[in-house]
Amino acid sequence: MTIPSAILGFFISTLYGALFHLWKDGGLFRLVFFTVLSWLGFWAGHFSAEVLKISLMDIGPLHLGMATLGSAVFLGLGHWLSLVKVERK
Repeated sequence: MTIPSAILGFFISTLYGALFHLWKDGGLFRLVFFTVLSWLGFWAGHFSAEVLKISLMDIGPLHLGMATLGSAVFLGLGHWLSLVKVERK
């Protein structure tokens, strides 16, 4: 992993989180939440592709296809889990 590809991955994953925030709407907390989830999912997808030797839409050393899939999964699960309402008695 080179520094330019890590920076590219950081910007792409941040873009995914911001676009998901725009799509699902929310405040500042949700923007930070979705951005962090996108970062975690993006790098989890990238490193899992590295370990499993999966080559899907690679840009140099960055496994963009699996990283995008990981980001989408983390964002979807995080959004679903954040919909839970806590009832107080």
